[in-house]
Formats: sequence, structure tokens, C-alpha cells
Amino acid sequence: MLGPRKGREDRGAAGNARPGMAPSAAILDAAFHKAYKATPHGATALDRSRRRALLKIVRTGAVVVRHLRAADKRFRTPELTDFEKTLIADRFGRGTLERSRRRLERAIERIRGLLAEEQRALRKASSREAFGELVRRFYGRVASFTREVDPDLVILAEITKFLKVRPQLDPLTPTVVIAGFPNVGKSSLVEKLSSARPKVAEYPFTTLSLEVGHADLGFDRLQILDTPGVLDRSGQSSRAEREAEVAVEHAATLVVFLIDPTESCGYPLPDQLRLLARWREELPNVPILVVATKADLGPSPGDWLRISAKTGEGVDALRDWIGRELRMRRAQETPADAIPGVQDI
Repeated sequence: MLGPRKGREDRGAAGNARPGMAPSAAILDAAFHKAYKATPHGATALDRSRRRALLKIVRTGAVVVRHLRAADKRFRTPELTDFEKTLIADRFGRGTLERSRRRLERAIERIRGLLAEEQRALRKASSREAFGELVRRFYGRVASFTREVDPDLVILAEITKFLKVRPQLDPLTPTVVIAGFPNVGKSSLVEKLSSARPKVAEYPFTTLSLEVGHADLGFDRLQILDTPGVLDRSGQSSRAEREAEVAVEHAATLVVFLIDPTESCGYPLPDQLRLLARWREELPNVPILVVATKADLGPSPGDWLRISAKTGEGVDALRDWIGRELRMRRAQETPADAIPGVQDI
């Protein structure tokens, strides 16, 4: 049955709907409950009836609009970054978020228009029966508009939940992405460099999602992003691997690519180098620092910086290297006299 029911609690936004309950049902239940409690004052019974009808219309419309806007809040404040937009497009399909947001905004516009229309009609009505008919008509049309966006409310709730467990990166803060094959020591290094405390274990694919920590190199606060391991299988990546590649492409100010020359990670060195070569070819504008890990287990070929997250060997040198690269990048992007104190770094 349409309309308010006595004793119902305001269950809040669509995200609080019970399992199996349509988001619109939770929104309408909250709106109708709010409208039911309208207790206006007036000089006459007819005046009170008119005011009660007006309050029911205004409160119902306001509650529905507020909840619909709440469903969209995560995508408005703060504005989504290119990194987040790409993650969403990869998981839910390109354009899905934008279409649902447009339909939601259209529903809000229609409800606001209906609210103004019914208030005008109410001023012209002159009987309690007419007031009641206007309220019932408003309830029915608002319910119809709200139910039409049920699929969009579901999608927006899923995307909001998806983003909640992904790092929210500050686009104005430099981001160092730690990347490479599984089990090469990424999480151990992130733990050494930043405030993050990722799960560390001696087996591949321990890290299954992105995790961010922060570090201070003396001139700026950095975001250090730990990523799942990526195998060199372009076009066949798992979801976790794809998220790591999105981070490298869309979030990184600088990439630290870890190579395990000891091959104790379980993957041959040529395979690791092939992934490095592919990224350098596909992402020519992303600066990549190559670092050989697990220095405590043996020597490494070439002139790579050697580190051991276990013993701490080379970690300070890596910090210095990261700092130099970021200062150089900043100097290239911004005139030195525009950065306070940059000459003193």
C-alpha cells in the first residue's frame, strides 16, 4: 500500500535498506514516515488540513531528494581522480557510473518540478478531499520516479562500496607506486618506506589489493602505494593485476619497479625484465626506477640499486634516489622560484 505507515522508523538512505529490499523502498518508507508526523497549526480545520497536506508534500519531496543526493555524494566530494575513474570503468564498465548519475540527477529534477507543481495546485484547492487527492497523487508520482532509478541506486551503492576499500589518493600529493612481479618484496619495502603495515608473507600474491601509506622525505609528504604482483600476460590479467597496472598508469608520480635477481620469488629474471620493458614501451611518460631486491640473498647483475628490506641495506639510498627524482620532476614542471624553499632542499 502506498503512503505512510504509523510507527515506521526512518531507515535513512538507500544504502541502509534491508537485504532483498529495493533501495527505493527504504527511501520512500523514510519519506512517508516523515510526512506522517506532520502536525501543523491553523486557525480553522480547513486551514490545518491545507497546511498538513503542504507539509506532507514538502517533507516527502525533501526526504527523497536528500537521500537520492546522498547516493551520489561519494562521486561529488571530493571529485573523482582519473585513477578512480579508471578503476571504476574497468570493474563496472565504461560509462556505467556516468549514466547512473545522469539518471539520478534527472529523477531529482523531476521530483523538484513535481513538488513545485503540486504546491501550486494545493493553493488553488478548496476542500479537504481535494487536499487528500493532491497528496495521494504526489505520493504516487514520487514513488514512480524513485523506483525508476532503483537499478542506478544499486550500482552507485556497489561502486561506493568498491571505492571504500581502495586507497583515496590526494591528487596534489606525489605518489610513489611500488610495483613488480609477485613475491619480489614490494610489501616489505612499503613497510620500510612508509606508515603502511601491509601483510607480508613468503608466498606469491599475498597482496590482493592496493594499499597506501605515507612518508616524509623532508620536503613533502608522499603517498607510497603497495600493489598486487603483476605477471607479464598482457590482456589476461586478473582483477588485482589490472588494478596494479591502473595504479602504475594513472596514479604514479614515480614507479619503483622491483626485480628479484635471485629468482627466489618463483619467477625467472627474463620474465620480470619483459614486464619492465613492456611498461616502459606502453607508458613512456611514467618515470620508472629499477631496484634489485633481496640483496641479502645474493648479488645482482647490472648496475641496479641493490636493497634488502629484511636487513635495511640500500633502503636509505633508495629514499635519497626517490627524493632526487621527485625534486627533479617538480623542477621540470614548476619554476623553482614558485616553490617555497625548493632551493634549500
